[in-house]
Order: sequence, then structure tokens, then C-alpha cells
Amino acid sequence: MAAEFLPGNRLTLLNSGADYFPALLAAIGEARIEIYLESYIFADDEIGHEVAWALCHAAERGVQVNVTVDGFGARNFAADFLPRLTASGVRAMQYRPEIGRFNMKRHRLRRLHRKLVVIDRQVAFVGGINIVDDNNAPEAMRPRFDYAVRIEGPTLNQIHHAARRMWEIVSWVNFKRRYRLMPVATPSCDIAGTQKAAFLIRDNIRHRNDILNAYLDAIDNAQHEILIANAYFLPGVRFGRALYAAARRGVRITVLLQGKTDHPLMRYATQTLYVAALAAGIRIFEYEKSFMHAKVAVIDGEWATVGSSNIDPFSLLLAKEANIVVRDAGFGGELHASLHDAIKHGARELLADDLKRVAWPSRLLRWLAYGLVRAMVGIAGYGQRHWRNQDVTPEEQ
Repeated sequence: MAAEFLPGNRLTLLNSGADYFPALLAAIGEARIEIYLESYIFADDEIGHEVAWALCHAAERGVQVNVTVDGFGARNFAADFLPRLTASGVRAMQYRPEIGRFNMKRHRLRRLHRKLVVIDRQVAFVGGINIVDDNNAPEAMRPRFDYAVRIEGPTLNQIHHAARRMWEIVSWVNFKRRYRLMPVATPSCDIAGTQKAAFLIRDNIRHRNDILNAYLDAIDNAQHEILIANAYFLPGVRFGRALYAAARRGVRITVLLQGKTDHPLMRYATQTLYVAALAAGIRIFEYEKSFMHAKVAVIDGEWATVGSSNIDPFSLLLAKEANIVVRDAGFGGELHASLHDAIKHGARELLADDLKRVAWPSRLLRWLAYGLVRAMVGIAGYGQRHWRNQDVTPEEQ
């Protein structure tokens, strides 16, 4: 399904938790009708408790508060927060609660990875930031580097519909009939600004490839520059071919990836792609200042996306994701400047000579990681090939 861009929005780019949580808490504090909050992680830390208290206070003053968290990413949510939230009138559920830690059934990899909040059908937040303190990480990885967007305007209707639909689905699956939603009036999505935006989700029914196709369309139409910052980057063959085609027609391509990671398996698998990418003229940087969790891109300074979707098989094939896509030179320029500042002050560029000096045990580890990731995707019922190009064959690293 093609992205439906709606004009008249006001978008505010939020850089990491330092921008995001004050804006979120202020909006929750002003809520009067309803709140939908979805998060993959809801951490038992200072930020988690601060957000939980704000939600409790909102429920106590009569706001209908609906919270959905992932059963794996927030697997301790029931013990850490549920009693307090329920006692205050918050309606909270877990998506696919984690039962067996070593259960390798297909559905275990299909997670609720969205991070979004909708308040009073007037303001929404979409991005990659979980409910977790930026400093809740090993010392060398602090603080997290990520983005979200505060949204007002007509695109809010799309976000509200998606949040309400998710709540209804999880309620039905969990037999929470007391959590059924009453019909509500159409969101009051008045013109709030001048920016054009679309809200995209990824699920397994009607929107299986919406986020992927939005990326592909933008890459195929790129004329000057593609700038991607993504925490977990293992693109499929369609995405890889689109990038290589753009590089061949002279588009400058820069990819910013993690230098410090909480999932070494994905990083090692991604490194199998470096030689071919560099040979195609794609510049690769690893962010080493702290833990980069961003999932954003800017193309030709005007098209931009911020969201929860990584460019890997787990996000693009399995998880439920949500991205905001923007066509606006002002927003694109702001995100572009922020990413270049991050590259300048916190990243290291990888060069072909660096890869030639990698010892063979490290090369073997990378290919083993790549094979294991593909096997995990196969277990989940998907066998998509990953980044390959007919003209540029990856060398062993």
C-alpha cells in the first residue's frame, strides 16, 4: 500500500530521551480524554517509574489510559508495574507474553516493536525510543542516541486508527472483554502546520511491506544523497539492489551503524556486507561515542523517516513496526544536520584497508553470525535472501 501523505502537520524532531521524555510527560500531564501507549520495552528504572506515575495520575483524573507492551521486551512488566497501574485504573496488556525463554517457535520472533503514543486524539509521538532511561546501559554505551517525532495535524488520524486497532486486537487475543473500546468521534485533526507526512506500519496482513516499499520508492527516486542511520542493518536483496543502483547513478550514500552494540550477533552478520558496500562507493561509519538505537533516514534533504523499524529481516519481515515518513525540506534538513553532527563528533569511517587487516577468525565469526541470523529467519517461516548484487559480490572478510 502506497504511503498517504497528508499536508498540514506540525512535526517536532526529538533527539534522544533528553528531548523526548519531557515532551511526553508534559503531554500526558495535559491529557483529558484518552491515552494509547505502545512500547517494546518498559524498563524498571527512573524513567519507567516516572512515566508509570504520570499514567496513573492521568487515569485517576478520569483519562482512559491504554498501555500495550511487548511480552518479550517488557517481560517483567507484570511484576514491575502492572499492580500499580491497575490499581489506578490504567488498562494494560502484554503482546505475546514470553512463557518459555528457550522456546524457538515461529511466533517468538514476531514482536510488538512499535514505540508510539497518542493523546486525546490531538498529539502523537512516533519513533524508536522505548520507555527506558538513556543511561540505563553499560557505562561505555551511555547515553542512548535515538530519535522520535511529536506530531500534530491530519496525520494523527492515521496514528490514532493504528493504535486503537492494535488495542482491539490484543484485547481480543487476551480475552480482555472488559477492555473493549466504545465508539469515539473522529479525531480532531485540524491543520496544525505546513508539513506533509504519512504514518506507516508493518504487520502480517494488509501492511506487510509498507515501510520497505516506502524506502525503496525513495531510494529509487534519489538524485543526490542518501543518508541512513540504523541500529540493526541487514537489508534484503531488494533493498540492497536499490542502494547499489543508486550508487551506480552517482548518488552519494552514507550509512551510519552501531559501533557499540547490545546484539553482537547482528553486528557481526552486518559486517559481512562491508566489503561489497565499500566497493560500490557506499560510505560506512560506525558510531562509537555511545549506543546508537536510531532508525532514521534522509534522502535528497527532503524525504525523511523516523520510526521503530530497523533495516533487517526481523523488522521488515516479522515485527510490528511504525514509522513516520515526511516530505519537508525543513524537517529533512534538521535531521540531516543532526546526523552529520553525530558522524563528525562520534563516528569512525570504515575504509577498505581496515577490512583487509581483519584476521581470519574474525572473518569466520562474521559469516557464522550471518548464517545463524538467516537460520533464525528461516525458523520463523521466512527465507528471504540478504544484500547481494549481481555486479558486486561480497568478498570474505
